[in-house]
This record gives sequence, C-alpha cells and structure tokens, in this order.
Amino acid sequence: MAISEILLAAAAALAQPPAPAHEVNPPTPVARAVWLADAAVREPKTEVLVLGTPHLSMLPPDFDRALLEPLLVRLQAWRPRMIMVEAVGGAQCDYLRTFAAFYPGTAEDYCPDAGAARTALKLDQAGAEAEIARLLEDGRADRPAAERRRLAALFLAAGDPASARVQWLRLPASERIASDGLTDALLGVIAAVGKRPNENREVAAELAARLGLERVWPVDDHTGDRAAGPSSAEQEATIQALWNNVWSSEHKAVLDKVPAQLREGAVLSVYRDQNSPAAARYAVASDFAATAADSSPERHGRRYLAYWETRNLRMVANMREAMGPTPGTRVLAIVGSSHKPYYERYLGVLSEIHVASTDEVLAEKAR
Repeated sequence: MAISEILLAAAAALAQPPAPAHEVNPPTPVARAVWLADAAVREPKTEVLVLGTPHLSMLPPDFDRALLEPLLVRLQAWRPRMIMVEAVGGAQCDYLRTFAAFYPGTAEDYCPDAGAARTALKLDQAGAEAEIARLLEDGRADRPAAERRRLAALFLAAGDPASARVQWLRLPASERIASDGLTDALLGVIAAVGKRPNENREVAAELAARLGLERVWPVDDHTGDRAAGPSSAEQEATIQALWNNVWSSEHKAVLDKVPAQLREGAVLSVYRDQNSPAAARYAVASDFAATAADSSPERHGRRYLAYWETRNLRMVANMREAMGPTPGTRVLAIVGSSHKPYYERYLGVLSEIHVASTDEVLAEKAR
C-alpha cells in the first residue's frame, strides 16, 4: 500500500476534524474591515508555494544527490523568483548568542559558526550584510568570478551558508578557488564534501543557482522559544507523555520508511505524501492537537503550543518582510513538513498573498 493510501486511511480513522477557524473564532466586526484591503489588491498577487520536506539530514553522506533531480525539475519549471528556507539568519544568531541565558543551547543547535569568515574578511554581521546589499543592488546577472567569490565569503560571514553555496554553484568549476576572501577552509564549508544532505543546500541552493538567483532567504525564527516558559524535567516528561499516542506511533512508522524510499529513488512520491492533507492532519493530530489537549494544572502542553505557534507566526512574518519589496512575485518556501499547515494557515490571512498548490507542481503528470 502506498504511503499516501496509508495516510488517507489513518486520517479517515481520526475523529471528525474541528470546525474551520472562521466558525470557531470568526473575525470581529472590526477585523472584517481588513477585507477591504483583501478586495482592493490588484493582480498579480504574490504567489507562495509551501513545500513541506523531510529533513534530508536523516540520509547518509553518500546519498546519491542525483535522485533529487525529478523534484528539482518540477520546482524549476514552477520558476520561483525567491526561495525561503528553514534556517536562522546570522543577525538572529548573534542575538541568540548574546541572550544565551534565555535561549540555552539554541544557537549551538541552529546556528552556523560564522567566525572564520568574519575573521578572514575583518567584518562583523552588520558589515557583511551591508556589503552584500551594496553588491546586489545593481541586479546584474553577469557578475565577475571575483565578485561571486567575495559574495560567497560575505554570505558565510553573515551566517547564511546556503546563499554562499548559491554563489559557489554559479561559479565555473575552474573559478571555485581560494581567493577574494574565500580561504581553503571556507571553500570546504561551502562544498560540504562528505556532509549529510541538507534540503537548504541540495534543493534550495541548487535550485536558486539554476534559476539565476543570487541567494536564498533564511526565515526560521527561535526568538519565540520563551513562549513555553522556563523548561523543566516535569515539562519535558509531560510533553513526551502527550506525544505517546496512537497517531504519533503510526506517524513515526510512516516517517521511518522515508529514508529508504528516498534512497530507492521514490523522491516525488515521498514529497507528494509529505505535502498531502492527510499527512498534515496526521502531523497535527499526533503532535500539536495532542499537546493542546493537555489538561494538567501546569498546562505544559498548551505552553508548548504557544512556542510552536509563535515560531511559525514569526517565520511567516520573516517571509512577509522579505517578500514585501517585490509584490506580485513567485516564492518557494521550503520547510519541514510539520510547519506546512501552520505556514499555509497564516499566509492565508494576508491580503496580498495567494497560496499555490503543491499538488499541481508535484502531480504525477507535469502540467
């Protein structure tokens, strides 16, 4: 039985889904005034395709990246002009390190070390960002190799290795050398030889280079992690117990098959399943609905849900900020599949945004 069929069967077994948000919590008469802006927006709207993905780091370093080609072909045909990724930007990483007392271990878990690139260029985060903005302001496509090497180094200094790889991929192979701020060590960081796959590198950066884009946009956000309140052993135990449910067990059984399916070349099938309504319901039922139902006096589950909703709201806000200067563009957002229903929910209330269908892009027969 196909994964999609398993998920659909499991979804059918779930209790009836909750009423739509507009029935549970309808907009107030004052909030309905925003509909005037919705109606006033002229075409084309900004079109956003949310691609839920398994985290490819589950695969071994020797995974054959060529197996991702069918997915890349479909996404390239859709022709996004901006690509957003689940990565924390360098400026936020500096903030998380500065306020480590409130975010213990977060920078270590989610942030690359930009120190070597900053030392090589003698620039801090702000200086690197400023020079990137200056260099990209002209919008030229035919950048000299020296400038692309400089941009690659600057993106590393800015804590954005996926965009550094975009510049590296746009260089002719003969120009991928240590020069213009790129040291041999930094070249190794960009090339990532022997590293486990990563969707930001193998999908987003590769696609951006093919499309002639200059960068990807890191939009992950962990500044809202404090919404769960202080962590404790009791809180952790409660969350783990809430996750110990039938839907979580079934969901894990499905996800455990994904690495083998990817290695066998069933990439499009995996991505169709990961982006299906059934998969989204399964993820929410096993995780966020389970924690929302926490009836303990401390409401640990509800506090976890506060973290998750805050994180996704800020991720979507980061996307909205990045898209703002180019209304009417086409945007691909690549994110862990459990984020997809929240992304689409929050994007759906924005006046100028149209959420595109992954079904059409990933269909068995390309349109």
